[in-house]
Amino acid sequence: MNESTRGSVVFREVVKKYGQVTALKCLNLSIEPGRLVTLLGPSGCGKTTTLRLIAGLEAATSGAILIGGEDVTHLSATYRKVSMVFQSYALFPHMSVLENVAYGLTVKNMPRREAHEKAEAGLELVGLKGFGARLPSELSGGQQQRVAVARAIVLEPEVLLLDEPLSNLDAKLRRHVREEIRQIQQDLGLTAVYVTHDQEEAMAVSDRIIVMKNAEIAQEGSPRDLYERPGSAFIADFIGDANLVDCEVLAAGEGESEIALAGARLTLPTGAPGTGAAKLVLRPHQIRLSREKIAGGFEGVVSYGAYLGNQTQYTIDSALGELFVVTGETGQPIATGSNVWIGFEPGEARLVSA
Repeated sequence: MNESTRGSVVFREVVKKYGQVTALKCLNLSIEPGRLVTLLGPSGCGKTTTLRLIAGLEAATSGAILIGGEDVTHLSATYRKVSMVFQSYALFPHMSVLENVAYGLTVKNMPRREAHEKAEAGLELVGLKGFGARLPSELSGGQQQRVAVARAIVLEPEVLLLDEPLSNLDAKLRRHVREEIRQIQQDLGLTAVYVTHDQEEAMAVSDRIIVMKNAEIAQEGSPRDLYERPGSAFIADFIGDANLVDCEVLAAGEGESEIALAGARLTLPTGAPGTGAAKLVLRPHQIRLSREKIAGGFEGVVSYGAYLGNQTQYTIDSALGELFVVTGETGQPIATGSNVWIGFEPGEARLVSA
């Protein structure tokens, strides 16, 4: 194995079928060593199937899977240099924390003393030094998840697989544990493949996100790329909150588009997928809200307002349709039923196919 490919993952035209049901359609992907890549998408899109194919828990119907440059398509899970962190933690309740972490090493016939030394080092790495004698039931959910991570990394895998690892934790704890997982991954230089349906979680931890839909890749890129340059209405709506406004592209030139929007004609300094019906993507924070008339703006009525501490959220009924708007103004919210004006910077809007 070439050291430069250690930890890389490559799918070449991989198809997975269950009888007449196609779980993955001719998937091609490449994951670079030392990167954390998230498979993101709604239920049934194929992300967990992809992870299980990397792990060797499922066999590809056709195509090739390479890990570290080695073809592992027909290699069983036992002989693949991968470790998996499961959604359910899968800790043995009758074993101590130390024994849980050392379990995989002892199965590989490592001497008990050496396995326990490595397990202690693994626990220290995830911030649980001194917890080895406890039972899993004596730990919090976040601590149990860190034990599961320690158990996986002591096996020194080329690829660390994480299947919805934070779904059993509450919101505040999820944020804390995801930061820890990301830090461990970076400190060790591990290649990690992370599965989630939570777009905020994906954006927080990932070098790259692969968004899946209907058993294939819809779009892939950095979190910023996907948020700021969505290639479709599906991506715009799935990655962060988005208002998708109906419009018509009248002319699509080089880096400039002319559109018809709610009876107005606007020139946008952005490309378009072509002329005809399209969707204008407006992120909630990109919409300007005012009680005073905005030049080139649109009238609307507040149908809902909510103060959330560091921001105020509104739902606005307007000529553009129902809009979700977020402002940093945290004074008294504009009253329901109030007339307002909305506007946006043309350079911030994106056009996608209808």
